[in-house]
Amino acid sequence: AYGKRVIFKDVNIKFTPGNCYGLIGANGAGKSTFLKILAGEAEADKGEVLVGPRERIAVLRQDQFAFDEETVFNTVIMGHKRLYRVMAEREAIYAKAEFSEEDGIRSAELEGEFAEMNGYEVESEAAVLLNGLGIPEELRHKKMKELEGGDKVRVLLAQALFGNPDVLLLDEPTNHLDLKSIAWLEDFLFRFQNTVIVVSHDRHFLNQVCTHVADIDFGLIKVYVGNYDFWYQASQLTLKQKQDDNRKVTDKANELKEFIQRFSSNASKAKQATSRKKLLEKLTVEEMPVSSRKYPYVVFKPERPCGDVILEIDGLCKKIDGVEVLKNLNLSCARKTRLPWSAATAWPRPPFSRSSPVNWSLTAAASAGGSPSLPPTFRRRTATISPPT
Repeated sequence: AYGKRVIFKDVNIKFTPGNCYGLIGANGAGKSTFLKILAGEAEADKGEVLVGPRERIAVLRQDQFAFDEETVFNTVIMGHKRLYRVMAEREAIYAKAEFSEEDGIRSAELEGEFAEMNGYEVESEAAVLLNGLGIPEELRHKKMKELEGGDKVRVLLAQALFGNPDVLLLDEPTNHLDLKSIAWLEDFLFRFQNTVIVVSHDRHFLNQVCTHVADIDFGLIKVYVGNYDFWYQASQLTLKQKQDDNRKVTDKANELKEFIQRFSSNASKAKQATSRKKLLEKLTVEEMPVSSRKYPYVVFKPERPCGDVILEIDGLCKKIDGVEVLKNLNLSCARKTRLPWSAATAWPRPPFSRSSPVNWSLTAAASAGGSPSLPPTFRRRTATISPPT
């Protein structure tokens, strides 16, 4: 919760390996906060997060300046903290001028840990990640502070992906990626065998990578099996079913109330009225929770409703440079009509040219019938139309 506002309550979820969970919700619903709680960077007001023993959580860092003094290569490897510490200690021992017996014992221990964590494949794995995310080779040994902001984000993403983490937490991973890099990331996550939890506003990306969708809304987190499109269809169906059920209950309640009102004073119908009162008391309309999603909605209200026929054209003719392009055009457009314009051949270009703007004088018998909000019918009216510029 933030102050008195509860973001989510009584959340019980189990994330399983081999699945990619898309975490969705309105802005401010608590997606990033939930990831921080999972990563141990924020505390929940109540409850706990359980992670398996020796399981490693990797997080896409948002601070672009945290590694400014590190090289790109080292920044990537620092995604696996334990491996990076072993590498640093190992290199420090080998850099000593004199190698003691204790150093030999310790180096043997470090070599075992290094091999266990696939340390000998560090360079090749980091190179694959950086290459896939579009970081050229000439930047890989430069310091992070020398990179542009977009390249820094790519390196931080490579850092999160490095070392085969058990749980991968990604907050907007496609930011600053081009289409080629996004496609590479989609393929990487598709082949990833462990748990992924990703926040993204890219619906196409979520459709490509997600096996599940965790929706934060109504103060809850509900998990759907399937990608983003499946979640949308399922959630809309659930909402419609609730609305239909409530409407049926409301209609039934109104029916019972009408009967009670009509026959409560009628001695012969008194028992039936009493029975219906008891039935009415048992009816409950489920309260529809308020969604955190807010959709833009624009409404234009005419002063008066329009008629059935919006536009009528009678005998419309037009010539352009002596070429007849319209001849005796008759057209009637009803309300809510959507009318596409097409032609078998292109119209002469001069009227559409920026260098030779002209006005069209159209002669036609036009009628705007059936609409009390439009002018009355006009006959043999000349209309001046400016072509596109």
